[in-house]
Order: sequence, then structure tokens, then C-alpha cells
Amino acid sequence: MSVAAATLKTFHIPGVGTGRFHDLHALETLGIGSVKRLPVSIRLVLESLVRNCDGVRVEEHHVRELANWQPQGKRTDEIPFVVARVVLQDFTGVPLLCDLAAMRSTAAEMGKNPKAIEPLVPVDLVVDHSVQVDHYGTPDALRKNMELEFARNRERYQFMKWGMQAFDTFRVIPPGVGIIHQVNLEYLFRGVRRQDTPEGPVYYPDTLVGTDSHTTMINAVGVVGWGVGGIEAEAAMLGQPIYFLTPDVVGVELVGSLPEGVTATDLVLTITEMLRKAKVVGQFVEFFGEGAASLSVPDRATIANMAPEYGATMGFFPVDEKTVEYLRATGRTEEEIAAFEAYFRAQSLFGMPRAGEIDYTRTLKLDLSTVRASLAGPKRPQDRIELQAMKSNFETLFSKPVSENGFGKSAEELGKRYPVPGREGLTLGHGDVLIAAITSCTNTSNPAVLIAAGLLAKKAVEKGLSVSPHIKTSLAPGSRVVTEYLQKAGLLDPLAQLGFALAGYGCTTCIGNAGDLAPELNQTITENDLVVAAVLSGNRNFEARIHPNIRANYLASPPLVVAFAIAGRVNVDLTSEPLGTGADGKPVYLRDIWPSSEEIHAVLPYANDPEVFRRLYRDFTKDHDLWNAIPAPTGEVYNWPKSTYIARPPFFDDFSMQPPGVQPITGAKALLLLGDSVTTDHISPAGSIPENSPAGQWLKAHGVERKDFNSYGARRGNHEVMVRGTFANVRLKNLMLPPKPDGSRIEGGYTLLDGKQTTVYEAAMAYRERGIPTVVFAGEEYGTGSSRDWAAKGTMLLGIRAVIARSFERIHRSNLVGMGVLPLQFLGEDSWQKLGIDGSETFDILGLDEARLAPQQQLTLRIRRADGSTQEVPVLSRIDTPIEVEYYRHGGILPYVLRQILARV
Repeated sequence: MSVAAATLKTFHIPGVGTGRFHDLHALETLGIGSVKRLPVSIRLVLESLVRNCDGVRVEEHHVRELANWQPQGKRTDEIPFVVARVVLQDFTGVPLLCDLAAMRSTAAEMGKNPKAIEPLVPVDLVVDHSVQVDHYGTPDALRKNMELEFARNRERYQFMKWGMQAFDTFRVIPPGVGIIHQVNLEYLFRGVRRQDTPEGPVYYPDTLVGTDSHTTMINAVGVVGWGVGGIEAEAAMLGQPIYFLTPDVVGVELVGSLPEGVTATDLVLTITEMLRKAKVVGQFVEFFGEGAASLSVPDRATIANMAPEYGATMGFFPVDEKTVEYLRATGRTEEEIAAFEAYFRAQSLFGMPRAGEIDYTRTLKLDLSTVRASLAGPKRPQDRIELQAMKSNFETLFSKPVSENGFGKSAEELGKRYPVPGREGLTLGHGDVLIAAITSCTNTSNPAVLIAAGLLAKKAVEKGLSVSPHIKTSLAPGSRVVTEYLQKAGLLDPLAQLGFALAGYGCTTCIGNAGDLAPELNQTITENDLVVAAVLSGNRNFEARIHPNIRANYLASPPLVVAFAIAGRVNVDLTSEPLGTGADGKPVYLRDIWPSSEEIHAVLPYANDPEVFRRLYRDFTKDHDLWNAIPAPTGEVYNWPKSTYIARPPFFDDFSMQPPGVQPITGAKALLLLGDSVTTDHISPAGSIPENSPAGQWLKAHGVERKDFNSYGARRGNHEVMVRGTFANVRLKNLMLPPKPDGSRIEGGYTLLDGKQTTVYEAAMAYRERGIPTVVFAGEEYGTGSSRDWAAKGTMLLGIRAVIARSFERIHRSNLVGMGVLPLQFLGEDSWQKLGIDGSETFDILGLDEARLAPQQQLTLRIRRADGSTQEVPVLSRIDTPIEVEYYRHGGILPYVLRQILARV
């Protein structure tokens, strides 16, 4: 009898009847292993292995290996994780749909049935990344921004509608509904999943991957899931397991309770700082203890959401009474709730673990009572600053060298102010706030912090405080539920009075969709090289992400975003300096208007009305005239009309059923020499498209006017635009370029070709024409940031064959392999700087052989210098698993999957 069959047992569901489930306790009876002290997250992955153990995708040895997980074991075993569903956001979802459509086109051209290309698990695409804050601070800002969004993205939305009718398991949540992660938490997650069989229903845990790194927010309700690139998600949709090495699991014990006036945002910034220092990159993090049990699900969601910022694969919370309360408050049916609780009780997985009950790789501890009001910035989410230290921190960084994360300005400049042309009486200075945004899934999922922002705004208005109109203020909630409860509580109006009018339901500012500043503000900033600031309730604040001219970006709780907007600057100590002057002429301090916990809790019931959730999620298209007006193309195969938004990707050009095998890398040239912490924001095309960039020039050549360029994100379905924007970030520093006379570095997508400066794209195309492969050198943490598939796709299309770095971020490393690009890691203390590489060399990768290709093998980098000398250094191949070896042999995961499918047709 198979493991799957031997573990199938019956359990009772109160008020429903009986169901069947794969009982993990049976593994001990079968002699496979004892699971009672395994981390909860490991047990849920194990359940997937047991249930899907078919001898093909999942074999019995996989079950045995994971059932016998050891806290300090050597991590060499590969887990084939079959997920229950996939979620996509539109920036990553559209190119993925392009790939599926191209697969169908290829299948049809080969005489195969195109319907063989079909998602095998449910797929939800939530359109949340396309809305921009072009209009703000007015009652009609939402409608105007959505009208612009639909005008810009009509071709993309037509394509999505084609996908909805072409694929049976593909659903689209249209624009204006909410942010993917909040929609996932509030609606797409239904508790345990159910498969009906002739013998009766089988229940199993919800699991997923998503094409956004903050998919981890769903970990708050006991769901195992994380962000992957669109490349891996596509494979999961088409029946492939997600392969990963057995993880370490770090237990984080939370004790105590948060002090009065401290928010979940302050807590997550503290946890992010703490876990970054603890180096949990690539590990599962599992929270436990009395402090974890005391947190509401929205507070847990805030913490889980930022797992990518602290580097973990997951930030997982086990299921308990708080989870059940959340399901009930958000409108799930009583049958769903009963099945959910009964299942987790039957698996002995219900309840927050206490200290000593589970064996973790290591355990960390945080006393919640030590958390203080904080922000993070100005360039990274792990750089936490206590509120009282904001002023001194900004002043210190202002004159610190850029190499030390500072701004490299003289202290004397700090107090200077400059008039803004055409704005009588308005001046700008260093530290001024120009963008203040309540945005992002991290915080807009959390009623407590949004209500706190509303209460603070109400008190501020009553005191006569205001926000200067030149500050771009916006409210972009995670779902329509938010505006409903703020409206009922009488808090939407005071927020709007301070400029925080509803601007859109989407990611907006946190992903670079803040919209532009007024031209005269940009002019004043650039002409005077001002270090101005943004304050946002987001999770990402990397350089040039929020706005190319705003260099200091701070993450903060929604009430602090409102407070700093009122203050108008970040170089202020809000614990001792006034926010402003009230209507009575007296100074008003933050403490005067900060809401108490009691005030917040008095309003919270408005946010927990199940009927509101049911009504708002019942019909996404009701009264949605903009979406309903988009025509829907039909047919099983897309006809690829001429478009600068959607184009048939080249990944299956010259496709054959025979894989190309391992190709040698010899005579390669360095395209870029990069430092540490190069993010996917630096690599992947994102934000606005400059007119004089290769992408901008291509659009103009195809008849697109500058005003219609839209963003790179919106044009992700067109590879011609995207490859031209790869490595084109305005803050990218290619250290191959010589320093400027003042010692600073040239920024932007530039490199050297034959000793002359040119764009990365132009150099890459020149090397391709000459038949010369290229490589990229980098430092630590290469590829941190969002899980952008175009960071890997663009790398491949530029002709880059290998990336050689000190270390890699998890998702980006996987995506590079998935696109057939070889990730190599320096060993020991080696780095390109230590080896004296300057870009004039030629490189060979030795040991890259079809017959001997294996996971994590040691290869040799041969450096051939311009003076004729050579040097050979060992490097580690970061093709980590056996399946990745196969992906690499096939030229990437997409051709591998297509060959697998077409071989069965």
C-alpha cells in the first residue's frame, strides 16, 4: 500500500459530517518517522509530500527524508513541493500569461493540441500594480487615476480577458478591488481545501506560491507559501513541483505585549532589523510563544508580509483561535470555518506552540515590551531608526560618505533653502517631505494602524493643523473594505482634509507608482542637488524605487506618515519638537494627537463586519463600468496583434523536442562589475521609462509619444521594451566605469565597450553580434528585492551567460537557473575586487560539462588578462538541485516544461 493510501483516515467536522485526510500521525505507525516535534511549517510541507506521493513527482524517499528532518541536519535533500494554487499580480502575471500563450502558439505550430497547455491548479491574477498616483488630494482622485490606468493599460486588460476565456482555471480580479496580498488574505484563502472523490471528500491544507515576494503575508493564517519568480510559478501552474532544499527553521519566541502607542509597524521594523542581523536568509522563520498568541491576525500579517525584508523564505504563524476568529470576521461560511478548525485539530496542529514543544534549528527571542516607535531608512528596510533619533540620524547621514550609506553632503548645506520657480513663498530644503503615502500591503491590511491614522488625522484637523499642498499625499488601501470601515467610523473625511484622499486600490507608491512630482519641484531638487524625502507605510525603500529624485525614503506606520506630512520634514524629533501650530496659535505636539489603544479598539468593530466582506467580494464586476467596457478577445490560441504592450516572447523560437544541452562558456567579457546589495530593482526594468533610454528610443521609433510611455511594469508583456531596460536603473553603479573627478561614481545603465562608455543594452547587443558571451560580476546579496522574473529574463536576453557573485538572494538565483543563466559563487574571501578584475579581461568557465553537470559542483574561473597572464580560481556552481540541472540542460525551465507536456500529447 502506498504512503498516500496508508495515511488516509477519517475525521469529524462539527455540523458538517465526516471528511478524510492524510493523517501525519500514521507516519509513526508506518515506521517512517515521528512528526510531533517537527516545526509546524515542516509538517504542512510534509502533508503535501504524503498526499502527492505518486512515485513520479514525489517518491517515498522524499517523505522519509522530510519526516526525519533534523534541526541541525545537513541540507542536501531536495523537496518536491506540490502547491494547491498560484496567485499572480499583474506586472508578473502578464508576462507569465504571455509565456503560456506562446506555448500554445508553439504547440499549435507543431501540430499538437494547444489545450494541452492548461494550468493544473487554480490561478488567480489580481490587477493591483497598474494604478498610479497621478491625481491626489481631491475627491475625484480615485476616478481620475483609474480612468488613466484603463487608458494606459487597455491592451493589457484585453489580453487578460482573453486569458480568462482561454484557460479553464485562470481567474482575474480586476483593477480597483485591492492589493493582491490583502485580497488573498481576505477572500482567496478559504481555509482548508477540499477534493471530492467517489469515496468522499478529502481535506488538505491550503498551500501556494505567488509571483510577488510578499506572498508570505498569507503565512499569518497558517498557510505555507512564499514568493517565486513568474518562471517557477508557471511551472507550478503546469503541474511541476516547486523544488527547494530542505530548510533550516528558525523559531522566534515572542513574549510580553506591545507598549501603549506602539504599532504593528514598529514591531515588524524591529523584527526585520533583528532577523537581518541573525542572518535568516533562505530559512523558514516560525513564530511561537505567548506573545505570538496575543497578536491579532492583521498584526501577524504585517510581520509575515515583510519576510523578504528580513530575508526569510517564510514568516510563519501556526493556526489557533485567533485564526478562526479572523475567518469568521471576514465572512467565511460556517462550513468552511468548521472544516478548517476540525482539520487542524485532527492533525494536532491547532494552537500556538509554547517554548520547548518544538525542535528548531535555533531559537531567537523578542520581548514585545521593548519595541519602540520607529521608522526605517533612508535606503533599506532593515535600517531601523527610533522616532526620537530621526533628526540626528538624518543629519549624520547627510554628511556621511556615500560609501557608508550617507549622502556625501557638507553639513553647512543642511539648513539652506531654495525658492521654487512659479510658487510664490514656497522654498525647498534638505530633509523636506515631498511624498507622504499610506500605501502597501504591509500596513493597509491592518485595521488598527489605519484607524490610528484616521484618528490622528481627526485630532489634527480639530487642532487646526494642515499639510502643505505641495506634498504629494495619498491613501491607497489594500481593499475596498478599508474605505468602508473608515467611512463608517467618520475617519475618511479628516484624512482627506489633510490631503490623504482616496487615490486608488493598489500598490502605488511602494512599487514606484507614486506618479511624478510637479515639474517645478523636480527642477528645484535637481538644480540644487537636494536630498528630499518620502515617508510611506510600505515595505520597500530601495534607492530610486519611490521616485528617481527622492533620495531619502522612510518606512513608517500610517499614523506616522500623517504626522510627518504635517511636520513637512524628516529632520525633526517628533518626540520633543512640535508638529506645527494649532488654530489657537499654540504649538501642537505628536503626543497631543496620538490616539490611545482604547480609542483604536473602540473603532475596530467597524472593521470586523462579515457581511461587508461578503458583499464586496461577491461580484467584482458589479458597477465596474471601466472593466466591463474592455472587449474580450476569444479563441484557444492568441493571435498576437501588433502591440507595444504585448508581444510573443522569444523563449520558444527555434524550439525542438531535443534539449540543447550544456554549452561551453569561453572567451567571455565582463558586461558589469557590481558591488554589494544590488537588488532586482537595479537589475529589472521598473518605474518610468526615460525618453533618451534605449527603451524610450524604441518606443518613439514605434510611434509612441512620450506622454504614453507608461511604465516598465505596465509593458512587461513586451520583451523588446524590457530587455532594453534591464540594468538601466538610474542608481545602478557599474564599477567598471572610472570615477568622476570628484571621486563619485557614474550612475545609470552604462558600461564600457572597447574602452568607450555606452549603454549596457548597446554593449550587450554588440557582443552578441560578435558572438562573444558576457558575464556579470557582483558582491554580496546579489538580487535582493522583489521576485521579478524580468531580472532573470532580461539578463538572458542580453546574452549574459553567467553571474559570478559573493552570494545570491534565493528567488533571483533560482530564476537565473530557470532562464538558463549560470549563477556562480566566489569561494572563501575571493571577490572580483580582490582578484583585481577591471573589465579588460577575458574569462572561461572550466568544468562545465554535459556528462558531469551536478548540483553545487566546483568549477574553475580562468581569468585571462590583457597582459597575457592567466589566473584560475575555484567557484561554486549555484545550480543547487538535480531538477535545476535538468532545467539548465534544457535551456531553462520554460522549454523543459513545454517538452514535458508535448511529449505526453
